[in-house]
Amino acid sequence: MNSEQDPGTCSLWIGTYPRPGADPGSGEGVFGVEVDAGTGALSAARRVIALPAPSFLAAHPSGRTLYAVGESATGSLAVLGAGDDGSLAVRRTVSSGGSDPCHVAAADGRVWVTNYADGVAATWSTDSDGLLAPGPEFFGHHGSGPVLDRQAGPHAHSAHVVRGDGDTALVVDLGSDELRVHRAAPDGGKGSELAATFPPGTGPRHLVELPDGSLLVAGELDCRLHLLVPDVGSQGLPRYRHADSFPITDATWGADGTPGFPSHVTLSADGRHVHVGVRGPDVLAVLRLEHVADGWRARHVADVELGAGAWPRHHAVVGPGTPGGASVPPGHELVVVAAQNTSELISVLVDGASGAGEVVARLPLPVPPACVLVR
Repeated sequence: MNSEQDPGTCSLWIGTYPRPGADPGSGEGVFGVEVDAGTGALSAARRVIALPAPSFLAAHPSGRTLYAVGESATGSLAVLGAGDDGSLAVRRTVSSGGSDPCHVAAADGRVWVTNYADGVAATWSTDSDGLLAPGPEFFGHHGSGPVLDRQAGPHAHSAHVVRGDGDTALVVDLGSDELRVHRAAPDGGKGSELAATFPPGTGPRHLVELPDGSLLVAGELDCRLHLLVPDVGSQGLPRYRHADSFPITDATWGADGTPGFPSHVTLSADGRHVHVGVRGPDVLAVLRLEHVADGWRARHVADVELGAGAWPRHHAVVGPGTPGGASVPPGHELVVVAAQNTSELISVLVDGASGAGEVVARLPLPVPPACVLVR
């Protein structure tokens, strides 16, 4: 956070798509936005740097480097220098190693990218500033699923760096209904294994890791939240067992009452609630998380309506526990949602006790937002 910034204000990076029907590089880029952590008011939207389809962003732990995928058939990864004044400058652009990259994750010493169209996960080691070292490594996925129009082949959708081990990442594959684990090793000793399988037709998309190492994974195609627990008896690379699943929302979509398509999932700072964006019904679903004797339970408690056509693609939790987040009203959390199809950011204030929420602010953008990252 800029040292001159109002302590009640939080700065956000916003990744975007081109306008519908436009080609990549026709006006989108990485935007900077300010959010008042007390009221949720959004302001000062400006395009900081022009880039083609930077649909997902991640920051190096140093804060000096920002990564942006370029989601196109010829996939790219832009490495951006981040100035203290909120500026961005391209340091390097490389191939993402596949087609239509849709996610990037960064840790000390390594960055991971997932390519949706062909199911390739790619990784680079980095220096202390986050600059890429030569010699990327690639991990190809295989397989398919029963939802023919979405699962004809592998679709690596997101990467999660294993806690305390930046060289190892868990990658969810929407196309093959699998969780795969990849370990990078520049000396040639890399590893790749199947870490878990999901019920056919799940379409796993994004995940969060719980304090005990269990995982909650949003199923884009079945609209359920899936619980994976560590396989205690496994050796070497981590493995998991599918233990349970929970309905994400009470809202339905379409004349036939079908469920929607979950996107991003986050955990509240106190670990009591899970937030899931659901496209179609266009809600931010909130589930109460409970640690019980035989594991975890997630119970739906609220749907915050975001407005017809919002299509919530991604969101971020702002405070407490994030820069500028100390001003969030006591007992509440602020969630900023990227509403792709209405081209706006939406601030949602969530009650930490009940899980109920309300929209408190909106900010139109000139291009569709796709990712929200707290700066």
